[in-house]
Amino acid sequence: MDPATTGARSLLRHALATLAYRAAKVMRDAPPGYPDCRPIPGGRSPLELVSHLGDVMEWAATMAKGPVKWSVGGSTVWASEVERFFTAMGRLDTWLASDRPLSRTAEVIFQGPIADALTHVGQLAMLRRAAGAPVRPESYAKAEIAAGRVGSHQTAPKAEFDGDASGRA
Repeated sequence: MDPATTGARSLLRHALATLAYRAAKVMRDAPPGYPDCRPIPGGRSPLELVSHLGDVMEWAATMAKGPVKWSVGGSTVWASEVERFFTAMGRLDTWLASDRPLSRTAEVIFQGPIADALTHVGQLAMLRRAAGAPVRPESYAKAEIAAGRVGSHQTAPKAEFDGDASGRA
C-alpha cells in the first residue's frame, strides 16, 4: 500500500475513533425518557437518530468493502441500537486497519458517512440538553483517542469543565 493511502486510512481510523469517543459520551447513561423525547415536532427522537447512526455505519462499511449498499434497519430498543452502531463502526475500523483495498476513497468515506455521523452525534448532545441531562463540556483536544478504539467503552474524560469553553484548548 502506498504511503498516501496508508496516511488517509490512518486519518480515517482516527476520525472514527473520535466519533466513537464523542458518541459514547453522549449515549452513556441516557436518562429515562430521553431515547423517545421529541422536542421538535417532526424531528427525529434520540432513538431514531441512534438507529440512523447504525444504518450510516453499516453503509460506511459497505463503502469500504463494496458493493455499496444502503439499508434501513434497527429496533425500538435504545441499548440494541447503541450496540448496533458501535458494532458496525468496529467492522469498518477492522477493514480500514487491514491492507485490503477500499471500494471508495477514504475521502469519500469521510465526507459521506463519517461527517454525517458527527452531525448526528451533535444533535444527540443538543437533545440531551433539551431533555435536562446535558453532557459536561470537555476539551476534546486533550481526550485520549486512539485509532482502533471504536467501541462504546472509552477512556474517562481528561479535561471536562463547567461553564463556557471560550479560550480553552
